[in-house]
Amino acid sequence: MRILKLTPDVEKSLLRARQERDHEAEASAARIVADVRRRGDAALFAYTKKFDGTDLRRQNVWLSTASAAPATRSGAGFPHSVSANAQQSGSVPSDFLRAIAQASKNIRAVAQKQLPRPWSLQTEPGVTISQCVIPLDSVACYIPGGNFALVSTLLMTAIPAQVAGVKRITVVCPRPNAALLAAAHFLGIPQIAQIGGAQAVAALAYGTRSITRVEKICGPGNRFVTAAKQLVSSDCAIDLPAGPTEAVVLAATGNAKFIAADLLAQAEHAPDAASFLVTPSKKIAAAVQKEIAQQLTQLPANNPARQSIKKSGAILLTSSLAEACDFTNRFAPEHLSLPTEPDTLLKKITASGTIFLGPWAAQPLGDYVSGSNHVLPTGGWARKRAGLSSYDFVKLTTTQSITRTGFQRLADAAESLAESEGLLAHRNAIRIRR
Repeated sequence: MRILKLTPDVEKSLLRARQERDHEAEASAARIVADVRRRGDAALFAYTKKFDGTDLRRQNVWLSTASAAPATRSGAGFPHSVSANAQQSGSVPSDFLRAIAQASKNIRAVAQKQLPRPWSLQTEPGVTISQCVIPLDSVACYIPGGNFALVSTLLMTAIPAQVAGVKRITVVCPRPNAALLAAAHFLGIPQIAQIGGAQAVAALAYGTRSITRVEKICGPGNRFVTAAKQLVSSDCAIDLPAGPTEAVVLAATGNAKFIAADLLAQAEHAPDAASFLVTPSKKIAAAVQKEIAQQLTQLPANNPARQSIKKSGAILLTSSLAEACDFTNRFAPEHLSLPTEPDTLLKKITASGTIFLGPWAAQPLGDYVSGSNHVLPTGGWARKRAGLSSYDFVKLTTTQSITRTGFQRLADAAESLAESEGLLAHRNAIRIRR
């Protein structure tokens, strides 16, 4: 991993790289989305066979999750335990089943805490404003399925939707495996559509004979999925644009082995993942550089971290810890670790998708089991919005209860404002009630 002095030119280059539009992905996604809108299942099946090797004309679009891991349930249909039958079936190991149970418990607890609450407020005598929290009717959880189907993404998208009370949760993945099917069954999701890519996004946004359209699409994907989500966003809501994974460790001291391990963990997501150590210390910079080189030798030759750490990663040397904090806020990383002085540094951070405090807060814990959501803003979006939560699966609707007394207290002000804007029908709707 290279060591660079953080100059204005270096920072400009790093930020500019994230702002470049992917014209190739946008053009390809546009063609696919338009084709699926026009031809429906015929186009969806053709692209699925072309890109994923799955012939949906001969296979069922939907895979049942019941055969992967039967589960027993208790109360309100929520998962309680996985039956001994499933553990003995050999389809998934028992430690995996225990892991999804623990992760699900923590993710559900956080999602319940994040869920907005209804409230009522009397703004004037006779005037009551209330907030209603209404779940979306239908959402889709897009699960990437490259070398491995990302079980953790299913948990991070489906559980907040369940907590919010979404009635219909559609899960799609181009290559669902036994682990994903087992996790879906554990969550009470009966089937998964084996589709992916821009064609899946189009089908979910506009509907086909096999796929019922949804109100919102959530979950990360490759650059074609991201481009397709942005294309359909005027017709179907999306969570947030998902760019390459980003990790920043901000520290002047610390355990070099721990820091290097966290940077490599996020770097292995994809060849274009970006991992940075931002530090004013040449000593810790050199130690982490050496440790990364040693840990890379322990990874397989085809691990994406080997490419991304060389292409997109860097150790950025700053003149001070204050400068390091300022850069981090401008960069607004998806993941940020503050392994040392967390309480002091946290007060100076204003933009990050999620923040790991202290040396034992390993970033992969947040990816999987701590309970905080791992669908997070990238590309600087952390300056403008938070990561995925149960909040994303509800609508906040207000009601206005106004009595005659309340009307009389508000009427004069409303008429005056309507007249100032030249909206005479507005004024009349007030005046006619006098």
